[in-house]
Amino acid sequence: MARHLTMQERDQIAQLRRQGARQKDIAQALERSPSTISRELRRNATGGEYLAAQAQHRAATRRRDRPLVRKMEQPEIRRTVCNCLKQYWSPEQIAGRLRLEVDDNRRTASSRTIYTWIATDKQSTRWRRVLRNRGKRGNRSPRPETIGAPIADRPKVIEKRSRLGDFEGDTILGPGKGGLATLVDRKSRYAIVVKIESKYADHVQRKIKERLSNVDEARRRSVTFDHGTEFAHCDRLEKRPGVKLYLAEPGKPHQRGTNENTNGLIRQFYPKGTRFLKITHQQVRRVQNLLNNRPRACLGYKTPNEVFFGRSATLCCN
Repeated sequence: MARHLTMQERDQIAQLRRQGARQKDIAQALERSPSTISRELRRNATGGEYLAAQAQHRAATRRRDRPLVRKMEQPEIRRTVCNCLKQYWSPEQIAGRLRLEVDDNRRTASSRTIYTWIATDKQSTRWRRVLRNRGKRGNRSPRPETIGAPIADRPKVIEKRSRLGDFEGDTILGPGKGGLATLVDRKSRYAIVVKIESKYADHVQRKIKERLSNVDEARRRSVTFDHGTEFAHCDRLEKRPGVKLYLAEPGKPHQRGTNENTNGLIRQFYPKGTRFLKITHQQVRRVQNLLNNRPRACLGYKTPNEVFFGRSATLCCN
């Protein structure tokens, strides 16, 4: 794609000209074609002298005064686009084909240009009928933002897993509506697994609040979520039941590694494709109990229940 000479390049041209360099040598130094340098000197030199600042001003004025010719106002491009639309080609396919067949960027059009033209053309209704994808939809509701302190602000006591009550949170979703909200204590690996009927932020926050409110205050201190929209209202948990909210960095699930590992264990019972609306709350609670009563090597083969609640270990099978 052609690009205009910059002020820095024009300054370099002026310096090389003063040193007596030939146009070919200047072109090689700037990694430009000789025709570009020739055209620049012909258009923007004054009385045989080339001054960078003056050349830059001349070029900018020429571009500003140049009449604007929109791509889709060019008969050849518009005719090509119309013919392709009649064959049910998408704007992406038309734009891609133009780039393949035409070397001159001035005779091509981007898919966004074509979509914009369709929206304003007097035959807009006709063109829309042949499109599968109507372009990016406007007026979408803004993506809700999860509010909380960055994970970098978490105190060291949380990083060291030296106390109970610091949870990591996430969701497990299936096709359609429904899923699970999961909270895992960093120290004890104690898991809270909650069935959710939707991933709307209000619903997820309410379900998590109900379960955390049943946990002793000394064992509910903080929760670290990711930036998922389902957690957008979980900042309310800081008021009631009173936990500090932290947010992991986007794209870094290892910062909630305890939760990620637990979700993998839950997938043993509910593999991908599970329709959670068909799963009962009792079934979910059973999986939670199985996980919390399973001895863990990282806990010295104690169970999460024993560590979280301080219970003594008993052999549960013979």
